[in-house]
Amino acid sequence: MDAQSAVRKSSPWRARFAVFISGQALSLFGSSLVQYAIMWHITLTTRSGVMMTLSVLFGFVPTLLLSPFAGVLADRFDRRKLIVLSDAFIALVTLALALLFASGRSSVWLLLVAQGLRSLGAALQGPAVGAIIPQIVPEDKLTRANALNGTVQSALFIVSPLAAGALLSLLPLFSIFFIDVGTAALAIVTFLAFLKVPPHAKAGSPQETSYFADMKDGFRYIRDHRYLISFFVYMALLYIFVSPAAFLTPLQVARRFGPDVWRLSAIELAFSGGMTVGGLAVAAFGGFKNRIRTMLAATFVMGVCALGLGLLGNFWPYLGAMAVFGLVIPYFNTPSTVLLQEHVEDAYLGRVFSVLTMLSTSVMPLAMLLFGPLAELIPIELILIATGALMLLMVPWGLGNRRLIEAGAPIARGAAAPAAAEAESPAAESPAAEAAPPSPAAGGALTGGAAADA
Repeated sequence: MDAQSAVRKSSPWRARFAVFISGQALSLFGSSLVQYAIMWHITLTTRSGVMMTLSVLFGFVPTLLLSPFAGVLADRFDRRKLIVLSDAFIALVTLALALLFASGRSSVWLLLVAQGLRSLGAALQGPAVGAIIPQIVPEDKLTRANALNGTVQSALFIVSPLAAGALLSLLPLFSIFFIDVGTAALAIVTFLAFLKVPPHAKAGSPQETSYFADMKDGFRYIRDHRYLISFFVYMALLYIFVSPAAFLTPLQVARRFGPDVWRLSAIELAFSGGMTVGGLAVAAFGGFKNRIRTMLAATFVMGVCALGLGLLGNFWPYLGAMAVFGLVIPYFNTPSTVLLQEHVEDAYLGRVFSVLTMLSTSVMPLAMLLFGPLAELIPIELILIATGALMLLMVPWGLGNRRLIEAGAPIARGAAAPAAAEAESPAAESPAAEAAPPSPAAGGALTGGAAADA
């Protein structure tokens, strides 16, 4: 029995996961306060579309560039310590920013630089967080755990803007920065004092390959396990098509129904509230046994909702479509995370999650470089109808993709499929195939049958 298995058996997973999710909630709450405070401060003080665009770029470009390196770190080193170090780095950046603003050295450019540095810390943390959950939670409880984690995040997305708005009206900007430093410190203490997770096998053994060799090995692993390529193409396309609904609906509401603040607040609350309820539903009931089928069902509903957002002329049904849109998001996000946690070998999990981090943080902002200017040329309603139809077309494509459907079966990580490994990732060609057992989803080894869902 390895150290991680011993920990799982020695204490209830719920207690360990409660510590993890509490620390994450503390960290995320403070970070969300700062994110909203900076965004609103730049909006109100500059009223410049250029500065808002720069704010978006400073927020995601560093994550995009660092993610491949962060994935290697998450596989080479203790993931718990990486999460703590990234939280500490972000807190130090925020503390420096708070002290500068408190001393009167306030500048929008300081905010942008701080956003970029905080984005580096977030990039370092992302793959480690996704990869550490299977070290804490039994494999048959991954769906429930990830759904609960998503629910907490959705609830924070409701509370954080309300809290940030109230605090900005009562306190100077740097006070919010100090609050973030405090929540980060509490999160770090929680992780160090109460979360006991032994390092995974690769982190606990001598590193026999170079850093860049590990990075190359990670990309080779993805290439040789072809279901991952299909999976990431699916994710990227969905992120592109969902971008107008995520970013253009406030502008659409202002143009179509009137520039009332309560309407903009209502659609944000409806969407976030739907996500919270959806996360609880996934935690309680799960979805289809096959993860990909659950994701495709969610994609279908999102496509219908996007069509509704483009066609509905009354605000209240429109608000209902936004709520349903939010409701099904956890039915897409949670299975996608669990699929990787179940099928990717632990030694490669950080590097694979780094690719997901790159897609989730960069594809939608990049897509808006197309959809944003397009919204000035044609009605947003047409963009929503077109992208909704494209999401609907993704469903038959996904159902017809044998490799994707087979990858969706909830098989425990490490359950080898030798014949599939030989078919798609020959050991003679792939050091990745030699270093770890082949993925059970590779090469069509699965037949579509599935074990019971969590």
